[in-house]
Amino acid sequence: MAKSSISKGVIKDILIVAVGVVVIWIGLQVAFGTQNPFYVVASGSMIPELLVYDVLIVQGHEPFENIQVGDIIVFDRPSDHNRVIVHRVASIIDDDPRTLRTKGDANPASIPGTDFPITEEEYIGKVAYVIPQIGYVTQILKPPTNYIIIAIVVGIMIVKQMVKKKREKELTLEDPFGPKSESKESSVEIPGLETLKKDDEYSKHDESLDTNSQEPKEPEKDKE
Repeated sequence: MAKSSISKGVIKDILIVAVGVVVIWIGLQVAFGTQNPFYVVASGSMIPELLVYDVLIVQGHEPFENIQVGDIIVFDRPSDHNRVIVHRVASIIDDDPRTLRTKGDANPASIPGTDFPITEEEYIGKVAYVIPQIGYVTQILKPPTNYIIIAIVVGIMIVKQMVKKKREKELTLEDPFGPKSESKESSVEIPGLETLKKDDEYSKHDESLDTNSQEPKEPEKDKE
């Protein structure tokens, strides 16, 4: 029964965390207008502007028509769409349809099939913010480290539930009104008081005996 309660408590905590993560993630997607608002720089093609493991926050609400030369954008590689690229816009090749050419700041030239032609179909968003080097966390969280962390978190949740159930059990066993005790008059024991009481009783007893032992006086005769 206790194990079942602990399991329910752990499942409840995991569900709360999972729902919280999902809500936050959906909120970020809506706010930035992309399925994934965060990208980690994986190569040095944009050094020194962007370093490996920098985290990019991408604004998908920025219209493709507003992108200008010099903007840093994130896009799918046009040749196969199997890789995400972050490069700077080098030129506008065509206006109908709008087509861009990009280039990595550290690269000597634009790479066909990677840097161009970039159309609205490949466009993901414009880089809005850069968080330096936070991407190291993604390397730390690669397997098996991420599984170890998950196991530790679940273990903490289990221990938390066990401690909670133990405390509830202890509180249930305890009398909420405190230990029962017989009603007694409050008294203070004073050394020698008992002796004084006994002496007082003997004194009264002696007085009673003296009174009883006195002979009755004869009535005085009337003087003639």
